[in-house]
Amino acid sequence: MLDAAGVQYRAEQPKVDEAAVKARLADPEQIAAELAALKARSIGGTDWVIGSDSVVSVGGRLFDKPADRDQAAEHLRFFSGKTMLLTSAVALARDGAVDWHCTDCAKLEVRSLSDEFIDFYLDAEWPDVAYCVGVFRLEGRGVQLFDRIDGNYFTILGMPLVPLLGALRERGLMQR
Repeated sequence: MLDAAGVQYRAEQPKVDEAAVKARLADPEQIAAELAALKARSIGGTDWVIGSDSVVSVGGRLFDKPADRDQAAEHLRFFSGKTMLLTSAVALARDGAVDWHCTDCAKLEVRSLSDEFIDFYLDAEWPDVAYCVGVFRLEGRGVQLFDRIDGNYFTILGMPLVPLLGALRERGLMQR
């Protein structure tokens, strides 16, 4: 997303214990916001750092990225016919302190998925969706999972991008 938006950046792996945060918090919005902030703060230094995270919950149950294809199929069977809440957060930090953050939520109505469709879908999308907490890429065949989608496209892709671009412009990090 940052590439497509023309944002210059350098990617670094954050040093965050996501499991510890998820064990301590239950609210998807709090989890996403905390993880985005921790990721941004974990890099440190005088450069501006962007951290982001997404959390998927269905029926009050939180989901992680699937460990393997079998677990991906289990997740899809659980999602079938239910409402998925996808919460994405982004934080902007400098010198180890968060200067700005934004959290947004999208609601996705998963259609009833047959076992045959799940197999077909995973045949086409695996392993790319292994890196996606909701086992889908909206910009790919994942759009076929849903009957209705309410929410910002970029939030669903994993980050509230438009508010982030505004925050970057406000700080003189992008052209106004």
